[in-house]
Amino acid sequence: MVHAYILVQTEVGRAAEVASAIEGIPGVTQAEDVTGPYDVIVRAEADNVDDLGKLVVARIQSVVGITRTLTCPIVHI
Repeated sequence: MVHAYILVQTEVGRAAEVASAIEGIPGVTQAEDVTGPYDVIVRAEADNVDDLGKLVVARIQSVVGITRTLTCPIVHI
């Protein structure tokens, strides 16, 4: 299982709406609107890196109001 944080920038004033939409996507375990350089932080999981990429590109990035994402896979060192 692969876990990642996805940092999301949104259009102005749309963070709460985007977080709510993302939270309903299968594979997303948490989505919170935050302050700072990113507007939403998402925690997601997938069976492998390819499936994680598909989740981000096909599902999360298609949410209306998102302008940019940065995916940060979790590593255990």
